Amino acid sequence: MAHELVIVLDFGGQYNQLIARRVRECNVYCEVKPYTTPLEELKALHPIGIIFTGGPGSVYEDDSPHYDPAIFQLGVPVLGICYGCQLIAHTLGGLVTPAQDDSAREYGKTETFYDISCKLFKGMPESGISWMSHGDYMAKVPEGFQLVAHSNNCPNVAIADEERGFYGVQFHPEVTHTQWGKEMLRNFLYEVCHCSGDWKMDSFIESTVAELRERIGDKKVILGLSGGVDSSVAAGLLSRAVGKQLTCVFVDHGLMRKDEGDFVEQTFTTMFDMNFIRVNCGEHFLSKLKGVTDPEQKRKIIGVEFYKVFWDEIRNQAEDGFFAQGTIYPDRIESGKGKTNGKASTSVIKTHHNMTAMPEDIQFLGTIEPLADLFKDEVRAVGEKLGIPHELVWRQPFPGPGLGVRIIGEITAEKIKVLQEADWVLRDEMAKNGYEKNLSQFFCVLPGVNSVGVMGDHRTYDNLVVIRAVTTDDFMTADWARIPYDILADVSNRITNEVDHVNRVVYDITSKPPATVEWE
Repeated sequence: MAHELVIVLDFGGQYNQLIARRVRECNVYCEVKPYTTPLEELKALHPIGIIFTGGPGSVYEDDSPHYDPAIFQLGVPVLGICYGCQLIAHTLGGLVTPAQDDSAREYGKTETFYDISCKLFKGMPESGISWMSHGDYMAKVPEGFQLVAHSNNCPNVAIADEERGFYGVQFHPEVTHTQWGKEMLRNFLYEVCHCSGDWKMDSFIESTVAELRERIGDKKVILGLSGGVDSSVAAGLLSRAVGKQLTCVFVDHGLMRKDEGDFVEQTFTTMFDMNFIRVNCGEHFLSKLKGVTDPEQKRKIIGVEFYKVFWDEIRNQAEDGFFAQGTIYPDRIESGKGKTNGKASTSVIKTHHNMTAMPEDIQFLGTIEPLADLFKDEVRAVGEKLGIPHELVWRQPFPGPGLGVRIIGEITAEKIKVLQEADWVLRDEMAKNGYEKNLSQFFCVLPGVNSVGVMGDHRTYDNLVVIRAVTTDDFMTADWARIPYDILADVSNRITNEVDHVNRVVYDITSKPPATVEWE
């Protein structure tokens, strides 16, 4: 089934896939294409709208990304965001220069005033907060464009040529920090591009299952299953597509949360039409991690060993089958795999457990990643549509390396036990008081710090445990959760009383950025 299509043209910014996600939230199908995509290729896709993304460059620099000016002759509406806005101005005869003073350079939350007669701002209040991130300035706007938004410091926050359907905004409407940002994107889609909204998650499932069946045929599929939301939904899609041709291998590396391995096994042996194999190898992982303290090295060891165990288990089945995993787009971004013209568009923040290379001696027919372009909330929506139980679909996110990235420093069996018990208390308390529904993710961290304490009449020198809890829409940015003090007090009291070798509990109040959600 063909859908209305909006193209997100990627110029290398960090929020590019987030723009696509916001468009899909408006029930409009979109595809992200690199700025190197030939114009004829874009034209052949018959898009009804095009969005230029942000990017780290400056449009007046010779080596900055540009695009064929003939794109503005297609008769298709164009929305430029940040760098994309400046590119429109630069290409169509305006002038973009480095900001000469702080008044034209804006970052972060900025009060912005809108011309609500402009289609882009239809139905909105006349002012709101927008998220700025630009050091360049449109000194001159192109002929035919009007100024349709301003801030206290900058007169040209947004431009519009309504006759031709060209719009540009200096801020980022795709991030949650921008009030009314989703409404702006919806206005572009429905008021300017005249979309009908024919893209639904049911359509994604239908088309993905059909594509999987066509690609896999009568071959086998081997999925490395962690038991988290992503791999579970990937398993659900593959099970619907090929049934018993799918084998899920669950490598229990001993770094799971308390009793989680048993939960995963029970769930997948009763829910899906597939083959399920559990491999218990906790001692093997501890031996490989002995003495290792560097977080990147730990991640790589866990990732490499995970797949060594996995591949040893299924080596004889690989020759005539496919390898599948539950990679989602944030994994690719933070591993530096979001690419523009073959170059990583973001720096490597951390290596993800499911982004390791396949050994040359493993001869799968190919790799299948049915969720590779979806964000976490989209993955959950797919899971619900597939009929996967709510409890599993809405489980807390859990990293592939498990507790290995929540134990700072060397990993030992004793530390795993302490962290499992502390984390179980936190999750149990949140479930009891019902506060877990207010949190996107919460967990405990063992930072490898001992502190002095007093228990009874005795001096102790034991573990400090950190509680980490965040709220977020997309995990690209996140805010620390304002858990009520009385709940934190109950959690702290239970951990220090019920978990051996813990005498202090602290709370992490750092947002992302500058921190990441996980500590390693």
